[in-house]
Amino acid sequence: MPASVAAVLPEDAEEALLIGRLWDVETSGPRVVAVRGGDVFDLQHLAGTVSELLERAEPAADVRSAMTAARWKTADVVEASLARDTARPHLLAPVDLQVIKACGVTFVDSMIERVIEERCGGDAGRATEMRELVGRALGGSIGDVRPGSPEAAEAKRVLIAEGLWSQYLEVGIGPDPEVFTKAPVLSSVGLGAGVGIPAFSSWNNPEPELVLIATSTGRIVGATLGNDVNLRDVEGRSALLLGKAKDNNASSALGPLIRLFDGRFTLDTLRQEEILLRVEGPDGFQLEGRNTVARISRPFEELVAATFGRHHQYPDGFALYTGTLFAPTQDRDQPGQGFTHKMGDVVTIRSRHLGALVNTVGAAEELPPWHFGLRELFGYLAVRENLGSRVPHF
Repeated sequence: MPASVAAVLPEDAEEALLIGRLWDVETSGPRVVAVRGGDVFDLQHLAGTVSELLERAEPAADVRSAMTAARWKTADVVEASLARDTARPHLLAPVDLQVIKACGVTFVDSMIERVIEERCGGDAGRATEMRELVGRALGGSIGDVRPGSPEAAEAKRVLIAEGLWSQYLEVGIGPDPEVFTKAPVLSSVGLGAGVGIPAFSSWNNPEPELVLIATSTGRIVGATLGNDVNLRDVEGRSALLLGKAKDNNASSALGPLIRLFDGRFTLDTLRQEEILLRVEGPDGFQLEGRNTVARISRPFEELVAATFGRHHQYPDGFALYTGTLFAPTQDRDQPGQGFTHKMGDVVTIRSRHLGALVNTVGAAEELPPWHFGLRELFGYLAVRENLGSRVPHF
């Protein structure tokens, strides 16, 4: 397997059941695909969308049966994706009709950083001072508190008395997790694409996350990696600016592919997943981080139940960012200013079982605009049978 492919696919790629979406230049539209080693298989005859595919009674078995004749080479597709060469077949975000949801403040470390953002009012220059203040008050003991427990209620009482209670502590250790809509349907970007930082933000960071993929019944059928691009200065000014902080052009990255659950890979596998982050700047700056999923404060099932149920349904399924442990405090420029992105930063999010999602930071206003929406997709699907009969296999 070429080095570029091995670097993107899971370590056990030969055993992994991987599906996603590919932009096909011959038919000018997205195809549902499966990847096995060096080959990419067109699954459009099986399902027109990833959402439709995952609604099948046995999607894993059906995908395995459908991988008969490869249409593309994985190395070519990965190379085009990383080069952002839209003139060749390249990977897209691996979901389509699914709603993109996200859970926040699911790790204690990031919860404390959110409190600091709030106390700073979005001013990065005050971060070190606030971090020391909050750290002394919390004493580190809050990390063992189970959200919604009597101990959490007592911690809340003490923090209120000390004048340090925060809305972030409420969702971090309170009875209800934070769940919000991260991005519109079809707006997420995939492997190799630019991720966007808008001009109005000067304090921001990547958020490497495990993303669960669920069906219309709330059944978790697989997972992928995600970058929940975060504007710390905007959200720090007010939590009511969450939409402005989280949903911008190319602010949701997913990929490289969805790994479906099977006998070897299950939800329990993910409970121990290590998600690694590496940022390589054009200025020579390097930042590394780790998101240890085992340290999540709420189980996956609780996050999914807070998202889906009698109170809210998703007829086409949903993708759920599960939150991040990573909160960068390493100074990049001036002492005490912490980390913020620069244009051209290469962000790599990697895990053993899910592969690597690689994106380059750009200005949200200058990246390719989002233009392929639901009307275009439905138009493409309306003629997919005719299109499918004209494409060659090898």
